Amino acid sequence: MRLYVNIDHVATLREARKTDEPDPVQAAAAAERAGADGITVHLREDRRHIQDADVAALARSVRTVLNLELGAHAEIVRLATRLKPTPFQATLVPEKRREITTEGGLALRKGDRRLIDVARQLGVPAIELHTGRYAHSWRRGDAALKELQRAATHAKQIGLAVHAGHGLTYQNVQPVAAIPEIEELNIGHSIVSNAVFWGLEEAVRRMVALVSALGVDVAADRRGGRRVRERADGDQ
Repeated sequence: MRLYVNIDHVATLREARKTDEPDPVQAAAAAERAGADGITVHLREDRRHIQDADVAALARSVRTVLNLELGAHAEIVRLATRLKPTPFQATLVPEKRREITTEGGLALRKGDRRLIDVARQLGVPAIELHTGRYAHSWRRGDAALKELQRAATHAKQIGLAVHAGHGLTYQNVQPVAAIPEIEELNIGHSIVSNAVFWGLEEAVRRMVALVSALGVDVAADRRGGRRVRERADGDQ
């Protein structure tokens, strides 16, 4: 199981004062020192946290894997294609301008696997399952978890790599990490929030320990080239 640390909210804190700290590049380096397998940033259309200059700086500085999440907007896609060095991963994420955070992926109705099939037909090598419904309901039951399991199983069976993320915390991450078909988790808000109390490196180390205790380590054979993936909502 790979853990990619999303550092968007390091930039959120910086943008609250429109200043130059905290620096996402330094945050990425700290996360890597603590054992993160990759760094994730989301370049949104409204640039509410990560900025174009951050992406360019991170493309040069990240030593593991840079996963660039991007809104499906022409000018952002152009920026991504011009990055040097090119990012190892690029994740297309549906956006709503008024949402506080990413509310979901592409609409996937309960039990409907057609969107996953379409992703396969488009030739993307991987999808990311949006775990928001699970994150909001895990204390009340396991229906959302089971839907994630079914979606992950189907995606793996048709040849897609499966990633997951959104709303995962130290309290709820392990059941998702235990789904054998999921090979990568993207987690940010919970890590950055607890970094206020523990420090960023310690916050990453604690999350690494939780996700490393479960799942199958497939990192070794996944580092060989750039991948583009499409985010799908696997729990609706």
